[in-house]
Amino acid sequence: MNTFLPRTGFNRPPLVRFLAGLTIAEVPESKQFLAERLGQWLELSDAIALSGALAAGAADAAGARPPAGGALADEVARVRAALAAAIAADTADGAGQPGRPRVRLPVPGPGATLATAADFLPYRRYYVAHQRDMEAAIGPLRARARALLAARSPALAGLAALDAALEQALAERERQQLGAVPFLLEKHFKRLHEAQRQAVAASPPGDDPARWLQPGGWLARFCGDLRQLLHAELELRLQPLLGLVEAGGGDAAAAAF
Repeated sequence: MNTFLPRTGFNRPPLVRFLAGLTIAEVPESKQFLAERLGQWLELSDAIALSGALAAGAADAAGARPPAGGALADEVARVRAALAAAIAADTADGAGQPGRPRVRLPVPGPGATLATAADFLPYRRYYVAHQRDMEAAIGPLRARARALLAARSPALAGLAALDAALEQALAERERQQLGAVPFLLEKHFKRLHEAQRQAVAASPPGDDPARWLQPGGWLARFCGDLRQLLHAELELRLQPLLGLVEAGGGDAAAAAF
């Protein structure tokens, strides 16, 4: 089965737009070119490695043929669907794999109160578990895609070397940036919880104080936002891999893709 993998935009990714839309992160439009921003992120040793990859002919990879699909493309699509399904199923950290512990989305029980629902820690653990799942699933596929590209042609080998250099150079910054997402999400959680607390305090006598547990309440809204954020992060993490798969498609020799 050949699976079409859609292109993903690199300008203001959905993850950034979603965080800005929740008004929990100020994300101004940068006036710098990508190369200028990249230069600020790289250490000297990383810049040297990146320069070497470029000199080896990575720029010639722009002539790569359009996508055709194949074994690797199908595997990427399968992993993408499995990670997305785990988000929809409210489980993470080995969900669907026998013998692996699962972290489930916290659901307040019937006796829950607004005060006992104020703890964000279970949601942080859940979000971080999904991040671990993404990293564990996508990283090996990206390395495999590079190996397949390197065996195809000098130009594609240059592209694989460039991707490897970029992954190594930007790994720490990516870890820091994505590691901050749960902390931003916590701000959103606390803001919604405080708004609900004030609404309960101002409600007339006799009003049901547990209304927030019902569909459409603040917690349901938060869980929906959490899922959307995870989907956006998944697409962001997939971008480099999808680019490699797209570069590797095109003819009978690309059957592994």
